[in-house]
Amino acid sequence: MKDRRRKFDEEPEEHIDDSWLIPYADILTLLLALFIVLFASSAIDNQKFKSIMESFKSEFTGTKIDNHNAGLSAQLPNKPLPEKKVKQQKPHPSNNHTLSKEDQELLHLKSQLENYINQNHLQADVTIQDTKRGVEITFKEVILFDVGKADLKTSSFKTLDSISKLIKQLQNPISIEGHTDNVPIKNPQYPSNWELSSARAVSVLHYFETKDIAKNRLQFVGYGEQKPIFKNDTAEHRQANRRVNIVILRSS
Repeated sequence: MKDRRRKFDEEPEEHIDDSWLIPYADILTLLLALFIVLFASSAIDNQKFKSIMESFKSEFTGTKIDNHNAGLSAQLPNKPLPEKKVKQQKPHPSNNHTLSKEDQELLHLKSQLENYINQNHLQADVTIQDTKRGVEITFKEVILFDVGKADLKTSSFKTLDSISKLIKQLQNPISIEGHTDNVPIKNPQYPSNWELSSARAVSVLHYFETKDIAKNRLQFVGYGEQKPIFKNDTAEHRQANRRVNIVILRSS
């Protein structure tokens, strides 16, 4: 009995086989390397990615890398910042030093006309604007003509005299343009709104001739009802559409 117990006690103890730890560690290492590569490739440029791949190649194959700075780095690549494009501001129209001589003269004329209109309280019937074509003066029908007529009112002479003196300072061509509303007119003198709008423009043209404005500067056109500034849906809008425009044109 003692011999059998001694024999049992003398049998060598069996050890647990831990050889599986080696491939397990290799798998963990490869997974770690994979995640590092994925993270690095999403955060660095191509040059850094290439450096990382060379680093792994060195670790797994024993290949020596001459550049010890290759691989991941906490320091951002030293790239020059893109230059900000400075938006060039266009010269403001009020800056006379950037305007042509003609534009300066037209701007000065517009200022003079506005002063005259304001001083004589004509804002409701006469307006001024600077357009691509030139300085445009708009007269409502009520200040120049009676309804359906093309003879200038005597009360309009003072205003036309003052404006003619101002526009005589320049040599720019002048376009006088008549407009009506869409209410048909038909009488022996004016068969349609074409004739009425043209006759009104001609009346202003002839008046400027008497004020010694050169004939070769003057031209006229009758638009009839074809270029309204408002819909002809109310009496107020129709009244605004009945107008004469005097445009001091740009020569270029």
